[in-house]
Amino acid sequence: MVISLSLVVLLLVLVSIFVRSGGLKFSHALVCVLLGFYLASSSMAATIHDGLSATADVVSALRP
Repeated sequence: MVISLSLVVLLLVLVSIFVRSGGLKFSHALVCVLLGFYLASSSMAATIHDGLSATADVVSALRP
C-alpha cells in the first residue's frame, strides 16, 4: 500500500508538471492514464467517487 500511495503521489506531481507545461504528448497522456488506474485501485477511490457524486448533485440542483 505504501508503494502504491507513493507512486500515486509521484504520478500526480508529474501530471501537474505536464499540465503546467501546456503540451500533452503521448508519454504525458500515458502517465495521466496510469494515474487514473492507480487512483482507482487506491483507498482514495471511494472518497473521490463520493466527492464527484456530491458535486454532480449540487450542479444538477442549480437552476439558471
